[in-house]
Amino acid sequence: MDTLTIERRELGRFLTIAGQRFGSGDTAPEMFSQAVDAVWHRMLATPEYGEFSKQHAGSVLGHREGGGAGPITWVAAYEETYGPLPEIWFTDASGVLDHAAFARYRDTGTVVAEWNCGPTTNDGDDVSPETTAP
Repeated sequence: MDTLTIERRELGRFLTIAGQRFGSGDTAPEMFSQAVDAVWHRMLATPEYGEFSKQHAGSVLGHREGGGAGPITWVAAYEETYGPLPEIWFTDASGVLDHAAFARYRDTGTVVAEWNCGPTTNDGDDVSPETTAP
């Protein structure tokens, strides 16, 4: 993975947010983008992932299955640092944009979505966000 794709850039930003949240005792951020998560899964299988995670999160974060649905808790923190979420967050693994979800976000500034995984600190000290049934 020697090129910087938007998915990879956004994974780095997500890991940065995760590292900040874990550092302040907050819950794990919810990974709601299938497109970004697909890159995360590919990277996890490479030796490069450890350094990538350390660069962004300050440590090697793991990946943990666990789903739910509801408000995405880390959007405001993302926007404070990087600006509005780009379309890739509303794109599935095959590259199809959910136009309605993206428009709702642009209109309201909030994201309500389903997720099926998130980061872990690998020491068992992370806290899963409360979930509701999808």
